[in-house]
Amino acid sequence: MIALTELLPLSDTLTPADQAELTQIVREAYVDATPIYPIGGGTSLDFGLAPRDAGLGLAMRGLKRVIDYPARDMTITVEAGITIDALAASLAKERQWLPIDLPNAHQATLGGVIATNTYGARRYGNGTMRDYVIGIAAVDGRGSMFHGGGRVVKNVAGYDFCKLLTGSLGTLGVITQVTLKVKPRPECSRFVACRVRNLQAADRLLESMVTTRTMPAAVELLIGPAWQNDAALGQLPAGEIGVVVVGFEGTEPEVAWMVSTLFNQWHRLGGNPVAVPDDQTEGLWTRLAQFPVEGSAALVIKASLRPSRTQNFIAGILQIDPSCDIQSHAGNGNVIARLSQFGSGGISNLLVGALQPAAVEHDGKVIVLSYNQPSELTRQAVWGSTGDAGSIMEEIKRRFDPKNLLNRGRFAYAG
Repeated sequence: MIALTELLPLSDTLTPADQAELTQIVREAYVDATPIYPIGGGTSLDFGLAPRDAGLGLAMRGLKRVIDYPARDMTITVEAGITIDALAASLAKERQWLPIDLPNAHQATLGGVIATNTYGARRYGNGTMRDYVIGIAAVDGRGSMFHGGGRVVKNVAGYDFCKLLTGSLGTLGVITQVTLKVKPRPECSRFVACRVRNLQAADRLLESMVTTRTMPAAVELLIGPAWQNDAALGQLPAGEIGVVVVGFEGTEPEVAWMVSTLFNQWHRLGGNPVAVPDDQTEGLWTRLAQFPVEGSAALVIKASLRPSRTQNFIAGILQIDPSCDIQSHAGNGNVIARLSQFGSGGISNLLVGALQPAAVEHDGKVIVLSYNQPSELTRQAVWGSTGDAGSIMEEIKRRFDPKNLLNRGRFAYAG
């Protein structure tokens, strides 16, 4: 993670103690036309374009209270600056949880996770943040508070604020308070893993998950040096390219039946599945969550593709950088790759000339999660084309932030 001072051109940083103080700060910034950079846990500030205009840092760590937790309703309302670990600790008292895998949970804040729409391996069985945010409050670029969704007065503007703000990178509003629906914590969690010699063998196992009678929480394909000697998966022998990993969660009988069923299913396909030892299960979930932010790779990308095309896209990445590390949420068509080799044409040629066209060919797109020289990146390189949606996105941005103050220049908007 690059230092905060290297990522944001801050003239000053303020830490509001409550929503009223935050609103007043944004109102004053609107009058002065001062750019504002919201700062949650500081774990994803290298996501998006490098900002070029000096502005005011708005640290959210003062807004971290639990407002309401009616556990029997399986909802919780909290301020956006609460860390993911603190939120998890509150929910654990009632054996409930938010089943979204998140890196750096001790530092990352809920507001930042929603703004970046971060998710991990459990997306296959549990969805993304958009599935759990049922109410939201935020401050727009004029310094006006607005609300949407459950437990608040319904907005009359016609927008679904919960979905609109998720993944907006803080460019439409500074998220201040969130109501989440939560789930019961599962009683049992286990992994089944199967090593594969090539991508064709991986494809056979993954295709079988389309018709399986089991209900996985995660379906992952792991390739590269990062996974060759994993504590849970063991040492990968020479000649084997990676490992397909499936996670199950539920009651003990449910998980035991699904593990047995998948073992039989993969044996019939010629695989040699193994069970991850129970004492290694939690560690493997953690490493899967941390993968996008671990290691020293110069470039980390995420591709969203048609699930049936992920193996073809991965083959293309391995031709560019045979030693790159890959984590594919294969069941969802996501590929996260950590690369250190870019070919002779450099970073722009790699992204705009190779990876983005390859993703389009496989009905998807590529975005940059992080790059160690962010000032070299263009909007096209980081976000790709917005297509026909671009003009709609820009109009919505103008309505929420007419002076373009919130996270100016960092998202996919032009200008």
